[in-house]
This record gives sequence, structure tokens and C-alpha cells, in this order.
Amino acid sequence: MCGAGASSTFVALRVRRAAASSGLELSAFAGTEQSLPIDLDSADVVLLGPHLSRSLADVRALAAPRGVAVAQLPDDIFRDLDGHRALALAREAADRAAAHADAPATAGSPEGIPSTTAGSPEGIPSTTTKGTP
Repeated sequence: MCGAGASSTFVALRVRRAAASSGLELSAFAGTEQSLPIDLDSADVVLLGPHLSRSLADVRALAAPRGVAVAQLPDDIFRDLDGHRALALAREAADRAAAHADAPATAGSPEGIPSTTAGSPEGIPSTTTKGTP
């Protein structure tokens, strides 16, 4: 997800290519802050662009009730030209969310996912993905 959809379009394309080359079936599409409420209906993971770190808590709050994982992409993600790094971040976020789905909520995190530093590889990842990782 990004502000206007431009940078997330490139990330989504690269994630789709990386998934295809890895034999994974999934869809990845660009989204914007305005389209997020609708996009969440078809997403498993939201990858939040590094320039939208200020929106991380709000995006998590919207995504949590729908069971959608959210991950903050690091500042250098646009250097990931083949998309494998962004794909790995999306898969890690989905795996973390699945692991915490049945666990009691962590203090300070209503969705049960421990808080992390935005922009770190562990941060919850500018596109949304839907499919079987």
C-alpha cells in the first residue's frame, strides 16, 4: 500500500513475479490509503510502504478485525528488483499472524501480534497479497 498507488504497483508486480518463479500461487495488487477499506476484503497481508510508517497503527487497527496481517516495508525495499525480499516479508507476516491467531492478545497489541519497530525486517510489511503462500 502506498499513498497514490505508484510505488506499490512496482512492488506488487515484483512480488507476483517472485511468487511465480517460486511456484507459489498468489495475487498481489497495488493499493492506496483510500482503497484500503475495500482492499482488506480480499487481502491476507498488507505491505505498507516505507513512506507510510505514520499510518502503521491505523492500518493495523483496520486490518486486525478482518484477520489481515500488516507489515511495514523497509526504506530500501525498492532496491528489491526481483521481488523475493518483499515476498519473503509478506510470507513472514502471514506466518506470524497465523502463529498468533490462537494465542492470547499481547499487551499493547489488540490483534495479538507483538509490536515491532517500523521499517525493520520484523516490522509487520506496500502491496496487499491474497493467496496461498
